[in-house]
Amino acid sequence: MLAVTLENLDCAILLLENGANVNVENKEGWTVVQEAVSTGNHQIISAVLQKRDLQRHTTRMLGVPALLQKLKEAPDFYMEMKWEFTSWVPLVSRMCPSDTYKVYKQGSNVRIDTTLLGFDQSSWQRGSKSYLFKSEGVDKAVLLEMDHEAKEVFVEELRTLQEDTVTRHLMTPSNAAVMARVTSPIVHTYVDTEKISFERNKSGLWGWRSDKTEVVNGRDCKVFSASNVELVTKTRTEHLSPEDKSKVAGSGFLLNSLLAVGQHLEESTSLPDGTNPDKVTMEEYFDSSVDLGKRDIGRPKEMTTKVQKFKATLWLAEEFPLSLVDQIMPIVDLMAISSTHFAKLRDFIQMQLPAGFPTKIEIPLFHVMNACITFGNTFGLDEAINGVSIIQEADRLSCVVDDSCFVTPGDYTLYGVGGASVNSPSRRQFSMDEEDELLQYAIQQSLLDVGSEGDEV
Repeated sequence: MLAVTLENLDCAILLLENGANVNVENKEGWTVVQEAVSTGNHQIISAVLQKRDLQRHTTRMLGVPALLQKLKEAPDFYMEMKWEFTSWVPLVSRMCPSDTYKVYKQGSNVRIDTTLLGFDQSSWQRGSKSYLFKSEGVDKAVLLEMDHEAKEVFVEELRTLQEDTVTRHLMTPSNAAVMARVTSPIVHTYVDTEKISFERNKSGLWGWRSDKTEVVNGRDCKVFSASNVELVTKTRTEHLSPEDKSKVAGSGFLLNSLLAVGQHLEESTSLPDGTNPDKVTMEEYFDSSVDLGKRDIGRPKEMTTKVQKFKATLWLAEEFPLSLVDQIMPIVDLMAISSTHFAKLRDFIQMQLPAGFPTKIEIPLFHVMNACITFGNTFGLDEAINGVSIIQEADRLSCVVDDSCFVTPGDYTLYGVGGASVNSPSRRQFSMDEEDELLQYAIQQSLLDVGSEGDEV
C-alpha cells in the first residue's frame, strides 16, 4: 500500500513479486487498486490489477471447498431468495431489475439457478443458467455453469493456480480496462453501521399503538427498522485530466443532483503536486503517537464525500424451517465470494440482529437504490419443485433433494474439463467489480434514455 501510494514502481513490483497482499485497505477504506488508479501510473495499475485478480482467484478456490464441506453436515434443503431492486427516483425505478435465486443443497453439493445475466445498453438481459458446486474432497471442488438456452455446460476445477508466465498473461488487464479506470472517478461506497440501532415498528393510532407484524410468505413476522444507517460515497478525481473532469461534470449533473438530496456533502481539494506534499517523515508516519491531522502522503486528494442516512427494514419470523447459521449463511458466504451484493447482505446479517429468522430484508445499495431480499418457497412448500420431496416428521418439516438436480443433461455440449475448449462465444462471466458497475450504468442509462442526463433538477 505504501509503495503504491508513493508511486514507487520498482518497490511496488518487488513487493508484488514476493507475494504482498493486494486485497487490503488503508485506514480511510481505500484499496490498493484504488490508490494505484489515483497515481495515474498505467504500469502500477496494470501490475496491481494482475496480482489482485490472481489473489482473488486463489481466495475463491480455497474458500469454496471449505464452505461446501461445512454445508455437508447440515440437513438438505431447497429455498428461493428473491432480490428486488427499488428506487424512489421514477426514471431509475423503471430500470430496477429483480431475480429469484433457486438454491438446491444436497450433501456437499449446491445448485443455484438464476435468470438475470447482465445489462446491455438499455435493458437487462434475461436467460436461464444454473451454477453447480460439487465437492471433491476437503480442498477440491468443481464448478459447472449450465446455460439452459444455449444447452452448454462449462466445467471448471476450483483449484489454485500456479503463478507462471501463462497465468500472468491470462490475468493481465487489457489496455482498455486500464484506460477505463484512469479516465473515470474512483468511487468507494460503504454502509456505516457504527451507530446502528434496531427498533420495533409500531402500527395503529396514537394511544392505541402496538408492535407491528406482517405476513411474509405465510409467516407472521415482527417488523424492525434499523436506524442511523449511513450510506457513504467517496469520489476521487485527482487522477483525471481536465478533459475527463469536464466530461464527468457534464454527463453526471442530473445523477449527482439526485444523489445530493438529503445528503451531507463535503469537498476537499489539495492543489500542491508530488507524492508527499505535506512533508510527512518516515518517523512521523510510523509513530502511532504522532497525530498527523490532515497531513497525508501520496498525491493530494480531490475528493467529494456524500453521506445519506437510511432506514433498513427487517422482517423476523420466530419460527422458520431453516437454520440461519448452518444452512443460509454458508450459501450467502459462497455467493459473496463473487458477488458484491451478497457480500453486503452477509455483512448486514452478521450484525447483532434481534431474535428471529430474517425472512425479508431491505438494505441500501446506492443513494438511489435499495435491495429487498425475501426468503421463500422453502422445501417447495408454496410451489412444487421437480426433484424436491417434502418429508413431514413428527416435530419438523424437511426435504430430500434428488440426484437428478445435479445431473448434466445428455444433449448439452460440454466445455472445459473432459470437454471442448472453454472459449465458447456465448460464455460471459462478471467480476465482483462489474456487478456494482452494471447497476450504476443502468441508473445512468435510464436517465440518458429520456434525454435528461444534462438537465438540472
